[in-house]
Amino acid sequence: MSHELVVAEQAPPPGRGGEGLPALVARAGGPAAQAWTDFFDGKVRNRHTRKAYQQSVRHFLAWSEGEQLELPRIMAGDVGRYLSQLSGGPSKKKRTLAALRRFFRVLVERHICLINPAAEAETVRYDMVEGKTPEITDAQFRAILASIDATNLVGLRDRLILQTLAYTGTRVGAVAALQRQHYYEAPGQWMLHFDEKRGKSREIPVAHDLKVLFDEYLERSGVKEEKRTRDPKTGEWDPLFLFRTAAGRTGQLKKTPMSGNDVYKMMRRHAEKAGIGVRVSPHSFRVAIATDLHDQGVPTDEIQTLLGHSDVRTTNLYKRNRRGVTRNLVERIRLGR
Repeated sequence: MSHELVVAEQAPPPGRGGEGLPALVARAGGPAAQAWTDFFDGKVRNRHTRKAYQQSVRHFLAWSEGEQLELPRIMAGDVGRYLSQLSGGPSKKKRTLAALRRFFRVLVERHICLINPAAEAETVRYDMVEGKTPEITDAQFRAILASIDATNLVGLRDRLILQTLAYTGTRVGAVAALQRQHYYEAPGQWMLHFDEKRGKSREIPVAHDLKVLFDEYLERSGVKEEKRTRDPKTGEWDPLFLFRTAAGRTGQLKKTPMSGNDVYKMMRRHAEKAGIGVRVSPHSFRVAIATDLHDQGVPTDEIQTLLGHSDVRTTNLYKRNRRGVTRNLVERIRLGR
């Protein structure tokens, strides 16, 4: 009878199999496959971040396989070599490094890898002094609003969505997810409750003009009197979303809630109708609000609170510097004169 130690390979996570796993993860066995699933399904909440991170990690692991590396043997030098040959700008490399650091951290915690190779790799320096999202001007916003026929319910919905973005500075996903109970009366004022990314929630007072639109929309859409129902299986109340997709060209609304992408497409349609060539988006409102409040002398920390930024450096990226190079400035250069 042999007394040699035999390492039994564990099966992949139940119900998931090995389909879709990178080859290096599949070869590392069941614990590595479970770590992959737990990381992308459980630790990366935002679906856009999850998609970007998974793409970055997959590309790195495919490159590592081409270099004949195995998952536990990847070192910091390998990550450095990969980043040095990776095409794209500094922002792409920084995102890739962030994805690898978080992924390998889980592998270390599960004792699949001894070290986190990405933690030792050199941080990619990327100094951005101004964000890339175009700012929407007051004239552009007025032109978009003028292009909307608010006499029909779909037009009223579109106008309310855009003015909610403009009066609150909230992210488009949080606006699309608004439910009827999220618009409520508090002592002395009406409030909107927003569920933001990373599990954050915020309460923002409703401006008077916005309240008028909300009240009209709730009445005309029938959402105000709509009865809530319970899910027969879970017993939980079904959500009553405020902003819903249009039923073709009927001018009526369906029960299906709009997504953030639906709002983006809606805004683009109205912008094109208004003759605005710049590719403004719902995020452009956050840039315009930050810039406008900064020009009015509002402290940066208050703007940061309104926009829900965890880091003030992010808020500073939203404030557009209107000071350009003037002729008076270049005339003062004395070299060679």
